[in-house]
Formats: sequence, C-alpha cells, structure tokens
Amino acid sequence: MARLVMKFGGTSVADLERIYNVARHVQREHAAGHEVAVVVSAMAGKTNELVGWVNAMPTVTGSNASIFDAREYDAIVASGEQVTSGLLAIALQSMGVDARSWQGWQIPVRTNNAHGAARIEEIDGSDIVERMGRGQVAVVAGFQGVGPDNRIATLGRGGSDTSAVALAAGVKADRCDIYTDVDGVYTTDPRVAPSAQRLDRISFEEMLEMASLGAKVLQVRSVEMAMIHGVRMFVRSSFDDPATIDSSDGANPPGTLICDEDEILEQQTVTGIAYAKDEAQISLRRVADKPGVAAAVFGPLSQAHVNVDMIVQNVSEDGSVTDMTFTVPEGDLEKALKTLDAARDDIGYEVAQSDPGMVKVSVVGIGMRSHAGVAATAFAALANKGINIRAITTSEIKISILIDADYAELAVRTLHSVYGLDKE
Repeated sequence: MARLVMKFGGTSVADLERIYNVARHVQREHAAGHEVAVVVSAMAGKTNELVGWVNAMPTVTGSNASIFDAREYDAIVASGEQVTSGLLAIALQSMGVDARSWQGWQIPVRTNNAHGAARIEEIDGSDIVERMGRGQVAVVAGFQGVGPDNRIATLGRGGSDTSAVALAAGVKADRCDIYTDVDGVYTTDPRVAPSAQRLDRISFEEMLEMASLGAKVLQVRSVEMAMIHGVRMFVRSSFDDPATIDSSDGANPPGTLICDEDEILEQQTVTGIAYAKDEAQISLRRVADKPGVAAAVFGPLSQAHVNVDMIVQNVSEDGSVTDMTFTVPEGDLEKALKTLDAARDDIGYEVAQSDPGMVKVSVVGIGMRSHAGVAATAFAALANKGINIRAITTSEIKISILIDADYAELAVRTLHSVYGLDKE
C-alpha cells in the first residue's frame, strides 16, 4: 500500500458538513491500507476575516510608517488552519479512525524568519512517519511552520499547497493528492472554452508554466517544490462522492497526475492554453542605447517591488537609441510610471507610453521542443480572427502573446482549437 499526503483547501472544509465529507475521503484511503497524512487550509473566508481583524487593530507607529508586528500577525492568521485540523481530527475519531492533529511547530516545519511570507527550510517527518506506520492519521495545519525565533511563521497566501508538498517530501510519500473544487487540470479554463479537456497527466515543467501564467489550480511555489523534490501530485475533486471511489486496487478516480516528463508516454505538441488578465504595457521611446540602460530601467522598478514580465527591445537602425516595451500588473501601473519618471534623467528616455487593459495569452507544451511551426500557427490563427499582437516572448516550452483584453476569450478559444485541444 502507498504512503499518501492528502491536501484539502478552504472550499473543501468550508463548513462542518464538508469537513465530514473530507473525513470520509480520508477514511476511504485509510481503510484501503494506505499510510495517510492530511494537510488542511482554513475554512473558506476565515483567513480573510482574521486578516481583517488584524488590520482593524491600532498599529505601532514608528519613525517612517505605522505597521503591526508581523509575529503577532502570524499568530493570529495561523489559527484558522489550527481550528480546521482539530475539527477534522475529531470527525475522523468519530468514524473510528485513529487521528491526531498537528500544528506546524509540533512536526516541526522549520522556516526562515520572514514572518507573513516565510519559506520552508526543513521538515523532520520522523514522528509523523512513526505514527503513520502505527495506522494513525496525521492531520496537519497547513500554511505555517516555526521560524528561527521559535515563533509561528506563516507561508503567505496559498501556502497550504506548499505545506502539503513539503510534508510529502519530508515523509517520502508516494504521492501528494491535492483535493480542490475542480476535478483536475484542464487544457484551458472551461469557463472560457467549454470544449476544454481534462488532462490525465502533465509534466512538472508544464504545470509550473501554466500556474505562473494564470492557471489557478495550483500555487506556483508548490509546483516548483514538487519538481525539485520529485513529489508526484494528483489534482482531484473533493466533491466526488467518497463512497463511489475504490482505493484498494490503486486505481485513480478522475483527476490529473503531475509528474516527471519521463512518465508521459505520448506527448502532445501543445498541452494547454493559459491566460492572465489585468496586464499593462509600458513603452519607453527613444532611450539612449548604452551599457547599463536596462539596469537603469528595471533596477528602480525592482526596488519599488513592481513585477516586470514580458520585455521587448527594438534598437534603431543606427544603434543610437532603442525602444523598450514591457508589461507590469495593471494594479502597479501608476507606481511603475512614477518610479520611471523619478529615474528619467538616469534612463534618458523621451516619452513613456502606457496601455492598461492588456491580457497575456500563452501556449504551453513540452512537445514544442521538437516541433517546428508552433509559433507560426498561433500567429496565423490570431491574424485570421483580426486579433492584433502587441508583444511576443518565447521560451523552450511556451509562447506568450500580449493582446487587448477585449479579444482575450476569442484568442483562447482560437488557439485551443487550432492546436487540436478540443478533441475528445
């Protein structure tokens, strides 16, 4: 039998009824003879409520700004997962399953000292493994660990996925099952393209690209950690009826396995179409083309915590000036423009132009490495629909195209169809 880590998000544990449904999923795997650990998020909406309470409290006023103590912030917001883990342990006990809740500091999950956005450095899974070997289910509060100062440290929003993958690596699990409100990873968003198909398997690298490019199924950090540690992930729905799933023969219910590329026998040229809304384009015109000019542009933006994505540079025929075009999140556009204006003398540009309301549509697939003409197919398909391309960036397994937001859904459906992803 297998050693499994099962992770359940906020919608899966939103109320007591759903917590009991989760308990039935766990009971099923335990009854099949698997060694089981469970990682849970806070109940849906609870973390937002806790953060709201913190923000409503008086702050400590320093010389530069009014801030709250991040250590106390972590102590408060981590309580949501602690409540869920205890409730699920009680539910399992009521079903006759030997279960015990664990907080991050009890395992321990050791993190750095970046309270509110900590990164996991080490997990000692020996106690969990020993309990699992005796048939006990470990119910672990996600999103949290213990920092070098011996205080609770949270991992940032969405950190429960990362907790689950890290725990799976720490206990050397055969698989980390991510239960969510969808039944797997799709070739694109089914709400945009109803013909989207659920993928049986997707490589770590493809999933990392899909997650970073707008797919919301998994957190980027969790996929990155899974790829580094070789943790196979399985995305499945927590709303499937536990009674209809047979785990005793190892057969998987509907879902998507995220695994090493070597486990995928038949590789499609294109695996999926991702898109990210709320992008803004900035173009700096007639920038002096000299060594260090890129650092003069992007250094201040980095210091202002503006995330720059697509970058395109066009040098004039005589090589004296260049145009630099790049994208930033639309919510950071005003801050980016102010930052660039403050650095204008150092950069030496004539004018800064900006366009909000952009969308980045991306074609992803490991099969692109060995197939020519993938980009040409995309450009021709969009041209036939009258969709103008603002910017293009490519990598070994992806092509990202910037377009006006009004054409987003048409572009996604067009590309999904032209690469044959509509087929059953």
